[in-house]
Formats: sequence, structure tokens, C-alpha cells
Amino acid sequence: MSEPHDPTSRNSRDAEGVRLQKVLSQAGVASRRAAEEMIVEGRVEVDGAPVTTLGARVEPSTSVIHVDGSRVVVDNEATHLLLNKPTGILCSMSDDQGRPCIGDYLPKREGKLFHIGRLDFNTEGLLLISNDGDLANRLMHPSYQVPKTYLVELQGPVPKDLGRTVKSGLELEDGVASVDSFRFVDTNQKGTRVLAQVVLHEGRKRIVRRLFKAAGYPVQRLVRTGVGEVRLTNERPGAIRPLDNKELGSLYRAVGM
Repeated sequence: MSEPHDPTSRNSRDAEGVRLQKVLSQAGVASRRAAEEMIVEGRVEVDGAPVTTLGARVEPSTSVIHVDGSRVVVDNEATHLLLNKPTGILCSMSDDQGRPCIGDYLPKREGKLFHIGRLDFNTEGLLLISNDGDLANRLMHPSYQVPKTYLVELQGPVPKDLGRTVKSGLELEDGVASVDSFRFVDTNQKGTRVLAQVVLHEGRKRIVRRLFKAAGYPVQRLVRTGVGEVRLTNERPGAIRPLDNKELGSLYRAVGM
């Protein structure tokens, strides 16, 4: 069990440090008064150790802070964005042929931003963008098995056991592929348009399209709606917004940070 954080440590005495409750308040976790209550209740950890003293100071640019087990990002230089990528847009920051790409949608800033994973030219939906290389690498690494959620439009009619087929797995040119879950969302009256939701944790190139093609039902439209607990809400295609603390905390938690 971790020992309580000592507010008299060198980090806490550092004149450049900032009081922990102020850092939490500025990060949007809670008001300063509510943050003080969280600290006293033992709900806050700094660098892996619980903090229960209101006088504790931290260095926002280097301290790793958790509240109720979820990481709080307090680094002002960190950027974490959600883009609802439109169809027909390259998943690259720039293109030497002048074709439209996701870089066209990003705010101008100093420092490098990069997309976490990718969506192919004709796939739309949720794309995470950040300057946090460690988080990005973990989210893309197959060992962490972060689930991705998609809406898949298929030309019907389709058999009722299609879900069982794609959950059982199909052999592709680079090995067996399957989804973790499948459910029908909507079907038009004639059954010629079927919408399904699938969740899978692997990230091989064009895996969803290749899997359904192997099942005999090529994808007509593909939209990624979620990565882990982060979801598209009412963002229009091309809209971009920063992730909130709850969303960020869920991503860090998913990859053990």
C-alpha cells in the first residue's frame, strides 16, 4: 500500500510548485473548495502516492495526478482532440498533391500533432488527435486491446446469423479476424439497407471492411463512433473539439497510465 504523500518533500517545498487544490480546480476537476474536500478524503494521488494534506504543492508539467483512480491531465502543453472525420478525407496531416486531409481541420499551433490510428479515405467518424506520444503508442498497441465501436451499413437482406458468423471469425489473408460484439440497429422496410453496430479491439488495416467482405456482405458505409469510452455525440462531420477530463481519464485508465 502506498504511503501518504509528504507535503514537506522537496517537490512540495519547491517554490515553483502550485497548490494541489488549485491545480485540480484549473484542470476543471472541481471547484477549489470541492478539490480540497477530495484531498482530505484521500481521493487524490500524486505520482502514485495518496495526498491528504492541503498544503501539498505539485509541478503541473511533470506530476502524475489521479482522482478516484482516473488520471487528470494538468499539462498546459498537452493537446487531446476529437475530430469527426468526414468521408473523402485523407488521414494525414498534409498532402503533397493538395488533396483534402485531416490537417485542414486542425487549429494552427506550434509543435507536432498526430492522429492516433487511422481511418481510410471512405471511412468517417471518430479520430483522436494528440501530441502525447506515449498515450498514442499505447492506444495503438494491440496488447492493450482498446475497443473500437463502428456503425456498419450493409446492403440487405442479410441473414439473422451474420452476427454469429463475424463473431466466430473468418480467415483473411493475414489471419483470422472477428468482432467482439455485433447487434442489428436498423433495417428499412424492404430489408435492402441494414445498419449494425460492431465492437472490436484489433486495428489491422481496413479490418472491418475486409471482414464483412469475407462474410459476403461488403460494407456500404462505415462510421467509427467510439474508441474505448470516448464517443461521438452530436458533432457534425468536420467538427473538432477537445476531450474533457472524464474522456481523457478513461483513455489513460484503458492503457494503464
